[in-house]
Amino acid sequence: MQLSVNLIIVGLTVLVSWRAFNDRSLLERLLLWPPAVQRRHQYDRLLTYGFVHADWTHLLFNMITLWSFGSAVEQVYSAWFSPLGYVLFYLSAIVVSILPTFIVQRNNPAYRSLGASGGVSAVLFAFILFDPWSKLIIFPLPIPIPAILFAVLYVGYSLWMDRRGGDNVNHSAHLWGAAYGVLLTLTLQPRVLGHFLQSLTG
Repeated sequence: MQLSVNLIIVGLTVLVSWRAFNDRSLLERLLLWPPAVQRRHQYDRLLTYGFVHADWTHLLFNMITLWSFGSAVEQVYSAWFSPLGYVLFYLSAIVVSILPTFIVQRNNPAYRSLGASGGVSAVLFAFILFDPWSKLIIFPLPIPIPAILFAVLYVGYSLWMDRRGGDNVNHSAHLWGAAYGVLLTLTLQPRVLGHFLQSLTG
């Protein structure tokens, strides 16, 4: 039986984050600190920040979401290309989702960012393209909601909070990750748009 690469990504992220919880120097080396990229050319931070998290709640929320929806997206990408295609999709989403933040904060020594949310958003929104009426259970809502409704609410909330600021969450990365997940999927397989529209109206 073929081992799920999505499960490997989840396991690796949990392992690295757990190690970083107990090793401050490791955490500081892996998280996104823009001056280290800008001045020290530590470009790997644009990827490694997605494998460390602030705490167990942050980690578990991201990994449960990735585990829940990533397996379905992995199946589609593997059918189109190979399991490596899904890995490249996820890893590139982590990088792309943080680039706007890095550009804005590149000379700010006080800024730090960490967490897989940008990559997870890309996976989640690719899944929504495939099955927009699937039901999502979103804590603390008591009932499942359609994926397409969640997408609208998620984008609206993230735009509002990104403008408002002050909650120590990188909503910009969430938005760019979601956009990347949709745009890359449609670029690679334009027929997905027809499937999405037909699913919405059918």
